[in-house]
Amino acid sequence: MLTDLEREIMKILVGLAPGDVAKHLFETALTHAQHFDAKVYLVTSLKGSSNTSDKEVEKAENGLKYAESMFQKSGILCEVHLMIRGNSPGTDLFEFAQENGIDEIIVGARKRSAVGKALLGSVTQSVALSATCPVVLVK
Repeated sequence: MLTDLEREIMKILVGLAPGDVAKHLFETALTHAQHFDAKVYLVTSLKGSSNTSDKEVEKAENGLKYAESMFQKSGILCEVHLMIRGNSPGTDLFEFAQENGIDEIIVGARKRSAVGKALLGSVTQSVALSATCPVVLVK
């Protein structure tokens, strides 16, 4: 049997964005993290520069703090990251996953109109098509 130092901890990236999928997103991520005894990386990406207001940054920071508290209450090891690097959120999530050896990505899929049902949201689609690890879509 491997000791804690010998075993590699599974890493789950949870891409957080404002929207109505957060509750289900958290529930799914908590279930996966508990089942796999994983470390969770809570990541929000904002474009930055004149494309992002101080209010948006504050809202993102508050969302990350709230999410972090939920995982900590459940005894899940987690880190929060607010990325404001000038990239699209899809690019930031993909690059973060590559840079940190992420094993699974969990992102929300928003409800779409009748015309848009055939397409995922641009961030979700970008992550799902680019990632080299499994991607879980939560609606």
